[in-house]
Amino acid sequence: MKINAIAVGGTIDKIYFDAKSKYEVGEPAVRKMLVDLPIHLDVEITPLMAKDSLEMTDADRADIVRAVESSSSDKILVTHGTDTMPETARALAAVEGKTVVLTGALAPAIFKDSDAQFNVGGALAVLQSKESGVYIVMNGQVFDALNVRKDRALNRFLSLD
Repeated sequence: MKINAIAVGGTIDKIYFDAKSKYEVGEPAVRKMLVDLPIHLDVEITPLMAKDSLEMTDADRADIVRAVESSSSDKILVTHGTDTMPETARALAAVEGKTVVLTGALAPAIFKDSDAQFNVGGALAVLQSKESGVYIVMNGQVFDALNVRKDRALNRFLSLD
């Protein structure tokens, strides 16, 4: 099974940019995670963009859809910022014949207490166990792309129903 990990930015990829503690989206954190973790999966990493999800546009989402559709893999992991992850998941819902899982982190992957590795691990497991469709995996939960929202006050994902 070949997995294509498409990195589009977000908190998961944020790094310190300067001495004033400003953060910028850096290199895909998923690359280091997959090298450091003892996993035995065939994963190709595709850095597509490096954007904070609050800056994500419909044109960016269309680029993500095109990247997923044109991937030779039918198992796609998308690392994404959490604030607009549900919008991108809904845009991807039209993709057929592929299992797509979006995940990210509430704290940068470079932080010791980040949820990034846990979320990526969960996403990899879901990719191997779910039929085609689009899902969000965050903090131990799996959400259908059309039935999820981020509650910013609670800083977590919730089902719409």
